[in-house]
Amino acid sequence: MKAMVDSAEEAVYICNADEVVVDWNRFAEKLLGYSAQEIVGQRMTILIPAARLDEAKRTFDRVARGERFFDLRTQRVRKDGGIVDVALTVLPVRDESGNFIGRIHILRPFSTFPLNPQLLLSAVVEHADDAIVTKSLDGIVTSWNPGAERIFGYSAAEMIDKPIAILMPLDQPDEEPRILRRIRAGERIDHYETKRRRKDGSIIDISLTVSPIRDSNGTIVGASKIARDITERKRLEAREREAKRQAEALSRAKDDFIATVSHELRTPMTAILGWVRMLSAGQLGIEAQKKALQVIERNAKSQAQLVEDLLDMSRIISGKLKLKMKPVDTASFIATVVESLRPTAEAKSIRVQTVIDSSVKPIIGDEERLRQVVWNLLSNALKFTSVGGRVQISLDRVESGARISVEDNGIGIAPDFLPYVFNRFSQADPSITRLHGGLGMGLSIVKSIVELHGGEVSVTSPGESKGATFTVILPIATKPSRSYEESPPTTALLEESLLYSRDLVGLKLLVVDDELDTCEMLSFLLERCGAEVQTANSAIEALEMLKIWSPDVLICDIGMPSIDGYELIRRIRADSSSGSSRIPAVALTALARIEDRVKALSAGYQMHVAKPIEPVELVSMIASVASLGSRGRN
Repeated sequence: MKAMVDSAEEAVYICNADEVVVDWNRFAEKLLGYSAQEIVGQRMTILIPAARLDEAKRTFDRVARGERFFDLRTQRVRKDGGIVDVALTVLPVRDESGNFIGRIHILRPFSTFPLNPQLLLSAVVEHADDAIVTKSLDGIVTSWNPGAERIFGYSAAEMIDKPIAILMPLDQPDEEPRILRRIRAGERIDHYETKRRRKDGSIIDISLTVSPIRDSNGTIVGASKIARDITERKRLEAREREAKRQAEALSRAKDDFIATVSHELRTPMTAILGWVRMLSAGQLGIEAQKKALQVIERNAKSQAQLVEDLLDMSRIISGKLKLKMKPVDTASFIATVVESLRPTAEAKSIRVQTVIDSSVKPIIGDEERLRQVVWNLLSNALKFTSVGGRVQISLDRVESGARISVEDNGIGIAPDFLPYVFNRFSQADPSITRLHGGLGMGLSIVKSIVELHGGEVSVTSPGESKGATFTVILPIATKPSRSYEESPPTTALLEESLLYSRDLVGLKLLVVDDELDTCEMLSFLLERCGAEVQTANSAIEALEMLKIWSPDVLICDIGMPSIDGYELIRRIRADSSSGSSRIPAVALTALARIEDRVKALSAGYQMHVAKPIEPVELVSMIASVASLGSRGRN
């Protein structure tokens, strides 16, 4: 075909989208005087007379938009400056995506004889990006264009007179015979998507159109094939399908998670509200009142733990979970956790055994977080162990680490779920009808905390109904460092009855919270501790009250409408004319992240207390900031 173009009696040259000549045949050299070496790389505008430039631009713009021009009478400039009248045919060239990339120009001296259609067809075939192939009815290749060579890797010399079946993948031996049968029957096959094997053995996706070739008598003598490589398109489609599948799975997981959170929050709330209403009716006996208060406290703690787990997961995901490292006696905090969960075990008649190796040395870690690890594992074992079952927690030394194992004879774990046990929000049974509650966060939190300590956690289970064993290995501190600061011991408050102190006697306190119930509860608590308490249900109300009353301490919620707690304390601090500008302030808020604490202190608060509050902790903090305030005033 190249030889045909070069020997043709018409000038054929090709320009790219920037109108630069990229190909130039022999007759173009003869007609216009430029050799290929002289003209290739030059802008084609040097061939157009100045008076014809606007006309040419309009024509070429229309070609770029997809139009074709045949035998357009115009003029061109020869190398020697002479003007020659020509008949011009211009065809657009596009890539496989349909993008315009250039033009084919065919020129002949203007006369009455028509353009050679064979030359036009040859030029189109020669420069097509698609594979254009012809074959006999026996499947023998009779022509093979450069596009076919580019797509399949075989040259024309390698394929002409060879069976087209060379391109067939081994698992598609019957496809070519089926195509040939349809061609013999006079059918045309349009945009048939299939696969072909390249010379290098790789498999590509193609879109194939096959048409019968007829001779002058209408007899079918062969077939023409146009093949387009759609491998990249298929790859993109597969990625889009996978992305869609993942998005749908994520959406379902989100919906399931929201439904589970709603369920886990509403369940304890039902018990709390039910018992509160019965208490309000005043018809419960002493024993029933005690039971009601126990149920309310237990379910409130359950809700608080749920919220704390969600916050921990948020901290872990954002990389903001902080550890307070110090030497820790592993046996001691294991014993503490076992005792705290003993009532749960006794309620189900589960026997909890502890096997402790007293020779295990202390580890360096965050005692509160490590206690959380053991608590999660042990409570998990109790949850999934039936009434009358057995749970064993043990501590021993393995190589240079302390090994904590929690083994139960409960419902076990199916083999296909074992790899996902520690995944976030994963549950073997996520349905609403599942027997055991929870959000599926506990074990993920365990894994994160253990790995932050440089340890590892694993699980084994013989199968469903055969129990499970969780194992944590933490590195032992061979030489405890003095650089770790001992945290002051904290009083266990959760299991003690509240003893109202007299630390607040004589103090004037202003409580600001838009929740009336919270204001009433805090007022009742603080007055029992000897304080004089006033309440405000908005920042505006608080500012008005500060104009006529001078409290010793401000206790303020952060998340309030219109003006939040941050803005309130800024206004108070900024008003130097007010006697309350230096009032000690405690932020009382449900915003419990580290960045929330920093934001509160930066705004002007001295203390930050996260809801739900521990009464003894709150009273202690108020007394502390009041003491600081009195020293500052003195």
